[in-house]
Parts: sequence; structure tokens; C-alpha cells
Amino acid sequence: MADQYRVDLSALEETMRKLNGILKDLGNAHSDARYKTSLSPNALGADAGGANFMEARKLTDAHTDMKHAIESIVGHLHDVTNEFGTKTKKVHGNYQNQEADTAANMS
Repeated sequence: MADQYRVDLSALEETMRKLNGILKDLGNAHSDARYKTSLSPNALGADAGGANFMEARKLTDAHTDMKHAIESIVGHLHDVTNEFGTKTKKVHGNYQNQEADTAANMS
């Protein structure tokens, strides 16, 4: 006897719903990383009286580097999650169509 497989369409729908929630949160995280973590060049200290405050410059540069890295990571996570969601939606549609075709052929 051949093995039978069944696809739980409601589980795929739940997966798509959760992925959409994750995408919304990632969009918020990306926006926050981009716009809510900025520092002015003098926020961590500034040159004064002809003296260079190298530590402040290094901290500011390190902050900028980390800010860009976080933006990149969150953007990548958004892209991967969006791709997975698109593929999940496509698979759901294909299985739904197959079920409808099978039901129509049986009647």
C-alpha cells in the first residue's frame, strides 16, 4: 500500500501569519536601528582648546560601524524572512489548488 501524505493547510496559514508578524517587527527594528540610534559627532566628547580627543573619535567611529552592521543584519533577516514567507504562500496556494482539483475530479 502506498504511503499517503497530507498537508495541513491551516498550519501553513499560521506560519504565514507568524512570518508577517516577524516582518512587521523586523521593519520596526530596521527603522529603529537606522533612525533612533544616531549620535551627533560630539555626543561622546569633542576636541577642545586645540587638543584632539582621539578616544571620543574612536568611540564615535565604533558606534557608526556597529550601527551599520546592525542595520545590515536586520535588513538581511528581513529579506530572508520575506523570501520564506513568499515561498510558504506559494506552496500553500499550490496545495490548495491541488486539493480543489482532486475534489473536482472525484465528483
